[in-house]
Amino acid sequence: METAKAKVLITGSKGQLGTELKKRLGEKEAIFYTDREELDITDESAVKQYIDQNKIDLVINCVAYTAVDQAEEEPILADAVNHLGAKYLARYGKNIIHISTDYVFDGTGCLPYKSEDETNPVSVYGSTKLAGEKAVLAEAQTCLIIRTAWVYAAEGRNFVRTMLRLGKERDRLTVVADQVGSPTHAGDLAEAILQILPQAKTGTKALYHFTNEGVCSWYDFATAIMEEAGLECNIEPIETWQYPTKAKRPAYSVLNKTSIKKDFNLSIRHWRAALRDCIREIQEQTEGKEQEKQSREADK
Repeated sequence: METAKAKVLITGSKGQLGTELKKRLGEKEAIFYTDREELDITDESAVKQYIDQNKIDLVINCVAYTAVDQAEEEPILADAVNHLGAKYLARYGKNIIHISTDYVFDGTGCLPYKSEDETNPVSVYGSTKLAGEKAVLAEAQTCLIIRTAWVYAAEGRNFVRTMLRLGKERDRLTVVADQVGSPTHAGDLAEAILQILPQAKTGTKALYHFTNEGVCSWYDFATAIMEEAGLECNIEPIETWQYPTKAKRPAYSVLNKTSIKKDFNLSIRHWRAALRDCIREIQEQTEGKEQEKQSREADK
């Protein structure tokens, strides 16, 4: 895709991936950052008007309804965001990078899922995201759909930040050990998108997978978080049935990344290295806020 002079719209700019993209791209006249307040992607007329008025050449859609359990109770809203919103952005934006999820698979496999493998979502969230994929492929002139999984960052609500908070409050936690996948640092996904953009060919439609390298269970992930953060919180493994949720989750959702690495010459680091950097960033932010607080109190 021609990006040198392109006007780019990044939706969901206050979310984890949007924030990481903004860190790297900064404030530029040709880049438009929107969140719910600036653009409701479920409003077709609003999407058309925004894209036409600003002469947008490329959309990077980072918006998603990701409350997996809540989606079971709000299927219409989840569909509006994950399916219809993606459809409108693809229809009027014409050229789009759209982020999807491992939850389009049922998790009954035992080998990393390839992009062409059969989908079979087992939750409202997964079903609406799959509907969004199909709409983007049908409506866009050029599209890259990137499925990812277990996304986290230094900002936002995510598993890493939750574990760090609970690890400071408690000396023992139970975490599911029979759901297996690959964590993804939003910063690494942002870097991959920016590396892919200049190489993507206009007029093509493709579907890829991206996560950090390596495989783990949520239990393994939680244990690593405590170790990297130096927290003395004991993580005990449990099975899915011991932690019932409204939405069913895939037991195995490891994604095969061979195509994206080959087609765009991507080098992807291991999830543990990415986690280490993220926790360091969180700790630095926390220390900085504490120093600011102490400084303000000293000035009183």
